[in-house]
Amino acid sequence: MLSEILIIVVRGIAIGSIFSIIAMSFNIVHGATGILNFAQGNMLVLGGFIAYFLANGVGLGQWLLMLPIAGIAIAVLIAFQGWITLLPLRSGTEQDSWIISTVSVSVIIGAAMLLTQGPFAYSVQNMVPSFRILGVRTPGAYALSIGVMLFWFFALRIFLKHTFLGLAISALRQDMDAARAAGLPVRRLQIVAFAISGLMVGTAGFLVAPVISVSSDAGLRYVLNGFVAVVVGGIGSNLGTMIGGPLVGVVGMLVAYKIGGSYQDLASLLLLVTILMFRPQGLLGRASARQV
Repeated sequence: MLSEILIIVVRGIAIGSIFSIIAMSFNIVHGATGILNFAQGNMLVLGGFIAYFLANGVGLGQWLLMLPIAGIAIAVLIAFQGWITLLPLRSGTEQDSWIISTVSVSVIIGAAMLLTQGPFAYSVQNMVPSFRILGVRTPGAYALSIGVMLFWFFALRIFLKHTFLGLAISALRQDMDAARAAGLPVRRLQIVAFAISGLMVGTAGFLVAPVISVSSDAGLRYVLNGFVAVVVGGIGSNLGTMIGGPLVGVVGMLVAYKIGGSYQDLASLLLLVTILMFRPQGLLGRASARQV
């Protein structure tokens, strides 16, 4: 019984780490633009497809060489998507067209993957050696997913607090109008924020491809759970996402073990509703006053 619980917790945290990365990518875009990019799930899966086509069966050196290529490719794609999304918004994001834009991009990418690759799930070689927990073999990519989450948490923390570009992007979150009045290139900074989010999910999708579903219909699940993770942790709080993501992952793994995998997404939504009932701003989010 103890071994089963430990396996559920370890694998749940590992899968939840992927949700945390998506949630952090939500945060950097939302902080700079007020937009939640619902295409992030399929962008993660695209990173997995890059791993399958470019790095499946290669040596460790080539695999590491392909990693920045995957990240940069997805970063460029999301930057272009961000430019299109922001184009009709002019000076603000009060309009809701970004919801349609980001969902539409997600649908288009999913449809393109379905047409070109079919409805099948692709298997990607695991480059990281497996390890054992109480005698149970666990894929090394699970440990890698936790490492990627920690890397991006600290990388974003350093970038946003200790670099000029990061401080400028943080200024947009505090007061976009003041940042514009101060002469900051707001649109350019917002597109950079989109690109950084693409770098995050692109590298994550490439690295954890062996343990995610690399298929045309998988993006919805990842963006849903990433959204739940960011809301549970508190929108804008990267530390909160490191709690929200693993929490969603463990709950989903427990439900899959006890009831069945088809109920995982339902469990995530129930967790979201429960958190919102008692703490609408999320576990580590800040309540904000609103003048009406």
